[in-house]
Amino acid sequence: MTRSIAGLSVGLTTGLALLALSSTSVLALEAAVAPNVSAATAIAAPPAAHITTPREAFGFDIGADYQLVNYTQWEAYLKTLASQSDRMKLVEIGKTSEGRTQYIAIVSTPENLAHLDRYREIARRLAKAEGVSEAEAHAMAAEGKAVVWIDGGLHATETVPPQALIATVYEWLTAQDPEALRVLNDTVILFAPLNPDGMELVSNWYMRNTDPLKREFNSLPVLYQKYVGHDNNRDYYLSAMAETTNVNRQFFREWFPQIIYNHHQTAPAGTVVFMPPFRDPFNYNYDPLVMGTLSEVGAAMHSRLIEEGNPGSTMRSGANYSTWNNGMERSITYFHNAVGLLTEITGHPTPSQIGLIPDNQLPRNDLPMPIAPQPWHFAQSIEYSQSINRAVLNYASRNKDRLLFNIWRMGQNAIDKGNTDTWRITPTGVEALEAAAGENARRIDPALYDRILHAPERRDPRGYVIPADQADLPTAVAFLNSLIKTGVDVDRATRAFTVEGKTYPAGSYVVRTAQAYRPHVLDMFEPQDHPHDLQYPGGPPKLPYDATGYTLALQMGVKFDRILDGFQAPTERVSDVMAPPPGKIEGSGRAGWLIDHAPVNGYILSNRLLKAGVPVFWQEGETRAGRATLAPGALWIPADDKARPIVEAAVRDLGLNAYAAARAPGGEKIALKPVRIGLVDRYGGSMASGWTRWLLEQYEYPFQIVYPQRLDAGDLAKDFDVLVFASDMIPADLSDQRDQPAPDSIPAEYRSWLGTISADKTYPQIDAFVRGGGSVVTIGSSHRLAAALGAPVQDVLLGADGKPPASTDFFIPGALLRTEVDNRRPLAFGVTDRLDVFFNRNTGFRHAGEGASIVRYPEQVAVSSGWAIGPQKLSGADAVLDLPHGQGRVIVLGPDVVNRAQARASTRLLFNALFYGPAVSHEQ
Repeated sequence: MTRSIAGLSVGLTTGLALLALSSTSVLALEAAVAPNVSAATAIAAPPAAHITTPREAFGFDIGADYQLVNYTQWEAYLKTLASQSDRMKLVEIGKTSEGRTQYIAIVSTPENLAHLDRYREIARRLAKAEGVSEAEAHAMAAEGKAVVWIDGGLHATETVPPQALIATVYEWLTAQDPEALRVLNDTVILFAPLNPDGMELVSNWYMRNTDPLKREFNSLPVLYQKYVGHDNNRDYYLSAMAETTNVNRQFFREWFPQIIYNHHQTAPAGTVVFMPPFRDPFNYNYDPLVMGTLSEVGAAMHSRLIEEGNPGSTMRSGANYSTWNNGMERSITYFHNAVGLLTEITGHPTPSQIGLIPDNQLPRNDLPMPIAPQPWHFAQSIEYSQSINRAVLNYASRNKDRLLFNIWRMGQNAIDKGNTDTWRITPTGVEALEAAAGENARRIDPALYDRILHAPERRDPRGYVIPADQADLPTAVAFLNSLIKTGVDVDRATRAFTVEGKTYPAGSYVVRTAQAYRPHVLDMFEPQDHPHDLQYPGGPPKLPYDATGYTLALQMGVKFDRILDGFQAPTERVSDVMAPPPGKIEGSGRAGWLIDHAPVNGYILSNRLLKAGVPVFWQEGETRAGRATLAPGALWIPADDKARPIVEAAVRDLGLNAYAAARAPGGEKIALKPVRIGLVDRYGGSMASGWTRWLLEQYEYPFQIVYPQRLDAGDLAKDFDVLVFASDMIPADLSDQRDQPAPDSIPAEYRSWLGTISADKTYPQIDAFVRGGGSVVTIGSSHRLAAALGAPVQDVLLGADGKPPASTDFFIPGALLRTEVDNRRPLAFGVTDRLDVFFNRNTGFRHAGEGASIVRYPEQVAVSSGWAIGPQKLSGADAVLDLPHGQGRVIVLGPDVVNRAQARASTRLLFNALFYGPAVSHEQ
């Protein structure tokens, strides 16, 4: 489609033709038209004061073999550059998980830097679109500057991106060529080191060896982000980590870049770099203009390398990167109408080799200029990165007005859609259409389009209402805070209101879809409908790049209503992330307090009380609290001078409601005990364990990290009441665990972390621990430990030959499944009777014995969000088991109840297990 932009008709064909200009032609064209361009573009800037070179700062050139700059050095260099250059402004954007300062270096012309507030305001108004007419959008696009974000170092062992960023910042502070001067005049560039903690760790670890030939970072002792390592690029819609929150604020609340370029490595074998466009599928929620622009920028990137004689760039089928999942840095941008770029480049400070892949020697659309096998040096990757950056920035400069106007266009499209009836066409809808057509699939009645695909009940919502009177309002607020962190507009009701016959109390929240970031709103509330993406009809599935179903509202157990028609509500805009609304204390009794088990923040209160030595109980049956009846599991806190201020603070700060009872409630109780938790980890770090560690910290559980050597030493009851095995701690084959460094090759402080879990040494010690009264909690695939301890657990997905089914018969690569919960049982106190769990290559169970099943898959397995092949193989299977073992317990949490800290609804099962096992041990 061709759209008139600022008086210039620019269609996709024309845009791609412009991209085909060689860099030599561009320079010649600029020289020819110099008399007609602005002075800022045509006349070289006067010589500036000396800008310190990287060699002067570090003693070597960026890209030198066997050399890495750490973050301390980089930070100091950034400050030096900011003091020397009038093209750069250094801005702090927050602290990292380890307390380092995170920056962006804002680079443009001195004139542009003097008017940054104005350009930022233009970017904001165009991105949010609300209240901006088309004529105003054109005018602001002409006045504004394209905002381009370029980063490096998110994954710290990918050392090309952060080192290339250093070279790139210096380049753009000193470049005087016509192209650079034009780019600087037309754009505001935000250069961002993304993982300061990881850069410091990896560079220091690599450089610790004085012998360059011994330098490596494969033996790192910890994750390169304090908690989650590589998963720091899976946190963007939850925004749990400090670094993610800092970056999201710049993307969607401060600077609103139209292009966000996220540098990564490593390239597919036999190539130098993977660049956009990406393979299908793309997510059905975002504006198609995003994909069109993404293809344009990708063409510019590939063309630049080829023009310069730099081979080895690949795209689409060259790798499995898609644009479906919302959790990555570059992919969340699509849901916000911005162009997100990902490149994966080869390279290492230790010289490497481009391998020979025969198929990659034949040119094709997705690999237009193959590269021959050859030795490869770090500096070559740095040069490629700088060239690709130039391609992106040149595109932004030449398409400045289009980028600015089109982000408004997409935002306005979203607002318009949110104000009318719309239908997204997804695979389920197409399947319904085909089913309605029956045998007439070749000559389908066009009337079926409206009847099936535009059926009234299939409409997209106009908005969502989150009632203030739901059982766990603090978790709903945490969900809304994730939306706010990613720029979504959230409103709060100033008084009670009624929509579609239902009355909502004051303080309820409204998220309207008539806003620029509508695609993100839909993706967080609505089920993902991932296509059945097969390698060929009837063949095995294509492996998705990441989870296919992840709807955050479902994972967090938020109660909301989908409003399909236009509605009014008396609301005010929420200005920033929120604390939970204060709760209240009802009743005037002095015997103690009753608190519902449903709010997850109740676990924080329990831990604070136990730490203070205050008794806490769970009521095993239903309990009256004034006029209300609390479900099984209500907390009973006897009155105590130490208890009162803790309870009152929790009501005020954690949003809990308490009932002050005149007498102690009757019925059976479970007395909680202070728990000594051992969270099992390994040398190098487990991301699943790291996410669990972060959650335990947030909910104030006391715990220690436990490594295999400590497990093997036995006498575990001396230090622990419960051991937690995260979802990746027990591999299918214990002999297939990753190599570890020799003890004498690493500092002494890390040597006790070495070792692996083994059947002959570790399992007997764990078995003795449980039989003596300890508890073991397994999450996800660590269920294998239960069977190894002799628990009566059978994996329903294993055939008679002990092998799992073929992927053509069963395949659930990250989706939400509906389960049935016996929430009268202590392990499920506070959980709803229907629970959506995250299933990612997990399993279901058959068990021997009565009373062990806590959560099960229904006879008709329902996929709540995502893609599943053969889910009926889980029909009637158990998902969560409580298994007595000697005097202790093995608690099997089959799904991933943590899932990157997103699955707050099912995390209750873990939190209950931590208290329940120690509370009832020795009672068998």
